[in-house]
Amino acid sequence: MNKLTRGIYDLAELFFPTLCITCGDRLISQEKYLCLNCWYDLPVTNFHLNNENKVAQLFWGRVQIENATSFFSYKKGSKYMQLIHFVKYKGLKELGFETGRKFGFTLLNSVGFGDVDLIVPVPLHPRKQKKRGFNQSDWIAKGISDSLQKPVSTKNLFRQVYTSTQTQKNRFERWQNVEGIFGIKEPDEFQGKHILLIDDVVTTGSTLEACAFQLLKTENTKVSIATLAFADY
Repeated sequence: MNKLTRGIYDLAELFFPTLCITCGDRLISQEKYLCLNCWYDLPVTNFHLNNENKVAQLFWGRVQIENATSFFSYKKGSKYMQLIHFVKYKGLKELGFETGRKFGFTLLNSVGFGDVDLIVPVPLHPRKQKKRGFNQSDWIAKGISDSLQKPVSTKNLFRQVYTSTQTQKNRFERWQNVEGIFGIKEPDEFQGKHILLIDDVVTTGSTLEACAFQLLKTENTKVSIATLAFADY
């Protein structure tokens, strides 16, 4: 295989992989990114049915959240970590959209999430977004929006300070890393709204807490949280 053919093959594998990204089985017709078995076995949390779920508990005593949930959970080393990895680092933003759309359908008739007014993804700093090429949370939010039929705001909440990665930090270090780094351009857009704040994965909740804290400075604003995954370590 020459370099040109290899390059075309690698590009095709990136956007149209022939193997399931979670189990490695070959995809069949109509399957994309994940096989049907892996979609079926996705460890869905149904946290939206329980107000005292593990994600909600992360914010108790820290910031006033109306509701909090995650679509699925994974343990360290789980094959479903791959789903988040491919969405976040491998450029499969369409997978973020599709998983977000499936997530949105589960929230559609939920008492706590069905009445949100506006969907707001956690923003990346422009420097990091330029490097990555996109914000994965934007695409997850768009997928949820497609199901809930609620508008998405991607520009009003912004990250005004560049921070280092959170991956190797403990809970206190994560909070120090994000304290005071978010801002709002036009508070009027959020005033009186029930905002659904979206991120790809929640571990300690520090980034989401910092976002919610900033959003709640706007008069009569309420915040709920939904993430694609919960890192259940």
